[in-house]
Amino acid sequence: MGGDDELMLVMNGITKRFPGIVANDRVTFELRTGEIHTLLGENGAGKSTLMNVLDGIYYPDEGEILIEGKRVDLRSPLDSMKHGIGMIHQHFMLVDSLTVVENVVLGLESQGFRVNQRQVARQIEEIARKYNFRVDPYARIWQLSVGEQQRVEIIKMLFRGARILILDEPTAVLTPQESEELFGILREMKSEGKSIVFISHKLSEVMAVSDRITVLRKGRVVGTVDTASMTQAALARMMVGRDVLFRLERKPLEQGPEVLKVEHARARNDRGLAALSGLSLSVHAGEILGIAGVAGNGQVELAECIAGLRRLTEGRVVVCGTDVTNAAPCTLMAAGVAYIPADRLGVGLVPNLSTVDNAILHKYRQTGMCRGMFVDYGAACTYTETLIERFDISVPLARAPVKVLSGGNMQKLLLAREIDQQPRLLIAEHPTRGLDVGATEFVHKTLLTQRDQGVAVLLISEDLDEILMVADRVAVMYEGRIMGIVDAHDADIEQIGLMMAGAVSAHV
Repeated sequence: MGGDDELMLVMNGITKRFPGIVANDRVTFELRTGEIHTLLGENGAGKSTLMNVLDGIYYPDEGEILIEGKRVDLRSPLDSMKHGIGMIHQHFMLVDSLTVVENVVLGLESQGFRVNQRQVARQIEEIARKYNFRVDPYARIWQLSVGEQQRVEIIKMLFRGARILILDEPTAVLTPQESEELFGILREMKSEGKSIVFISHKLSEVMAVSDRITVLRKGRVVGTVDTASMTQAALARMMVGRDVLFRLERKPLEQGPEVLKVEHARARNDRGLAALSGLSLSVHAGEILGIAGVAGNGQVELAECIAGLRRLTEGRVVVCGTDVTNAAPCTLMAAGVAYIPADRLGVGLVPNLSTVDNAILHKYRQTGMCRGMFVDYGAACTYTETLIERFDISVPLARAPVKVLSGGNMQKLLLAREIDQQPRLLIAEHPTRGLDVGATEFVHKTLLTQRDQGVAVLLISEDLDEILMVADRVAVMYEGRIMGIVDAHDADIEQIGLMMAGAVSAHV
């Protein structure tokens, strides 16, 4: 540890309590001037709470925050910004209908009643030029790519004088090329003496971009280490307290008959715009087809059309030889289709119902689970206990609302319920989003087990590393079309990245 003169920020003995839980327990976190410092931890470890304290969203119950040696009192995000702290959230805080200039100055008292847009535009262009990226100051946010929107967020913070930047899962929606560009920007900012807190679940990125790493577990600091002295395996062990497998054993592909066939599919998104543009693909028994692509290119709509939650305007969906185009979800379930949606609480589970109620959502009408018009709660509890044991789900109380479970345990419950139906086709949409390395490992093993048992798996993910780890083939989507399908074992990451950006296509 260097001397105090090089410390930009000290969070000393921070404790933050919520009803029934201590989210941060006497946490001390130090950030040096001109460093990229990663904050790592499992879901529920306290990372977000700690950063929300720094961003002024929460006020600590105990502890103090010092910036350049002076104690500060941060009671709102405005207070934090006044002290040079800016947080770039995973879900961008931009107004789609406004221009870049308007978003950058939005809420700034210093701009007065009338904004000199030309002057602000010049400052924006100056910042962009300094960090070697282009942004049109007069473009509206909805016209920009996800990567460009993220740069607008960075410009917004720099324009407001941020010296400490917090980036929460910044690469979750970027192509590999955009991620590399972002890392270049962060290194440039670091060279100018800015300090960056980097939050990510991708250990390969953490190793590539950070100088030091602080690991949290159950609200406490496990340790702070120099990145150069660590390996991914050692970091994972610090996070979860046990060894984690990064490369899973895979049996050779034994491709069976075609289970899913999508032909010339066209569909619209919620805004009435084209989401699928004549898309065709197939998935066979005993294989995992991974769908790669930047968010917003039709992946969600594809999954919903296959699962019966969105209508096709043209084309058809065939499952095991039966045309199920625009069939109801219950018809598709009967045909052997299981669906793990990206929004586990909004679509997959009912937050205010208990674990038992959620576990039997597909079974409550079946013989043995009901007595006449009523659910046999004893049978339901017994069934749920078998799922909890089989899938190692940690549940405080069976009758407690499912929303109190951690993200990993919610996902395990969802997987357990869908897989217990013994599906022929499993659609898994972002199945590890927001999960820590331990829960992610469990999900990957589960998907591979289903594959080995002859299930056709359609995996939709924005994490290219995940797709290459578990998929047999990779289909790349861009603007509602398949740009190409490649073998995952000898895939060229650069080529996939270019296809994700719509720059090139491969033979399908």
